[in-house]
Amino acid sequence: MSFLTAEWRKLAIFNYEVDPVVLLPHIPKGTELDLWQGKCYVSVVGFMFQNTKILGVKVLNHVNFEEVNLRFYVKRKVDEEWRRGVVFIKEIVPRWALSFVANTVYGEHYETLPMEHEWQKSDGQLTVCYRWKLQNAWQCISVTAEEYPVPIGPDSEAEFITEHYWGYSKVSEDKTNEYQVTHPRWMHYPVLSYETNFDFGLNYGSEFVFLNSVQPTSVQLAEGSKITVESKKTLK
Repeated sequence: MSFLTAEWRKLAIFNYEVDPVVLLPHIPKGTELDLWQGKCYVSVVGFMFQNTKILGVKVLNHVNFEEVNLRFYVKRKVDEEWRRGVVFIKEIVPRWALSFVANTVYGEHYETLPMEHEWQKSDGQLTVCYRWKLQNAWQCISVTAEEYPVPIGPDSEAEFITEHYWGYSKVSEDKTNEYQVTHPRWMHYPVLSYETNFDFGLNYGSEFVFLNSVQPTSVQLAEGSKITVESKKTLK
């Protein structure tokens, strides 16, 4: 049985090119950075968890909720296969129990904060907004796109960002947690405009404050799908 099953929906993804040196302290042992055409990306991702179950059970008040995370991309070679995955700098959710389980069981970096979202359709456009409240100030990311999704093109940047099926977390300098995430190939909505109103330094620490003055390299809005998160394996 999968550890977690859910749907991830309306993923607003803001991609920033960074110097790989910034991420060196966060790379789990046994993995290496996964680059897109020589570029190193971090992504701010906001989305909805829906129909969430842990070990097949719905937990009261933990079924439908928002998440916003900062992540980057790694890969790990197993035999002759590259496992392409993500590492989370921080994941923000509004439900304390999920933070407790993810931090304790998976060694992740969840924080529990007040959150809200809006999905609006008007005049052939879809607007998706995610907000979270930190130190009495609301932070926000928002994307406006065409109303109907289209396939993600092969060998595209959007494919690179969305087609990572493993999660890695740095437990210590010598220990890494690995888990598999399964989902079908996603569709995405052609983006028309976007807005960001949040403080990288306040949310993610001084090492990322430089991104306050940087525009995203690209912005995506993926529809998402049903997903599973499998049980972890600890690599030593």
